[in-house]
Amino acid sequence: MDRFPHTRFPDLPLHRLEVPLPHLLPFAIGTFDTIGPLSRAAFPHRHTFYEIVYVTGGSGAHVLDLVRRPVEPPQLCVIAPGQVHHWDGGEQLTGHVVLFNEDFLLPHADDASALRALAGRPGHPAGDQAAPVAALLADMGGEYRDLRPGYQNVLRACLHILIARASRTLGPTGAPRAAARDRAAELASAFGRLLCEPGGAQRPVGWYARELGVSAGHFQTLVRRATGRSPGSLIRQQQTLEAKRLLAGSDMTVRQIARLGGFADPAYFCRFFRRETGMSPGEFRGRAGLNHHDPRIESIADHPDGP
Repeated sequence: MDRFPHTRFPDLPLHRLEVPLPHLLPFAIGTFDTIGPLSRAAFPHRHTFYEIVYVTGGSGAHVLDLVRRPVEPPQLCVIAPGQVHHWDGGEQLTGHVVLFNEDFLLPHADDASALRALAGRPGHPAGDQAAPVAALLADMGGEYRDLRPGYQNVLRACLHILIARASRTLGPTGAPRAAARDRAAELASAFGRLLCEPGGAQRPVGWYARELGVSAGHFQTLVRRATGRSPGSLIRQQQTLEAKRLLAGSDMTVRQIARLGGFADPAYFCRFFRRETGMSPGEFRGRAGLNHHDPRIESIADHPDGP
């Protein structure tokens, strides 16, 4: 049974987590086959939930936010809410798929940060974590099927361990820093979650400071301390990523994408995109090998005020 009912969001399918009875948790685990054909979807889409995939067999590639990585089992893939992904030429994919909302996580401050770090790449070799991860997933699958007393607590605890084991595949340089527990990293983590919400990149820095209960100056200081970057640069990065997602994965014109991104002036959006990426929106779409433009609709790329 498919676990990915979807609606349309900015011209990309948006999948929401719906778990069948008797389960009432915002959590599901199974194989590619038991979760359903959308677990190996070949079209770009995004989720409102997290997905952890442990690939044990098959071929093709996983594409996450336009970055393509060949399937090389055993391999871990983590997809965070809002990211756009699909399987390119996926054949005979086998392994486990874990789906959950953030509110299913145990109250460990570093779990959400670890998941976002893992979602920064479209795949991670399992390495020396292959055997323990496989055993842990088998145990989680049994708990989920058998519905024994206390299984909810067991699944939450196992998920916490799974995230910790998956983080080890990043290596010592990519692992979340111990400082993730301090105030700066906690605030930066909350900022990151809000920024990834639909429309998050259209909010000004001051809105985030007020929402998180700190002054604008303190907000700037803490985010820079935790990430090495200013809040404004992270907002621009998210704006650019959202534009890339829509250019690569939708049939929308550049003018429509500009409007959806909060740019009242499409020509300014084109200048912004060129400044951030070194190319115009039309050039980006062309280099990606995609041409979704409907010739019946005027494109800003052909407008005299465009790039």
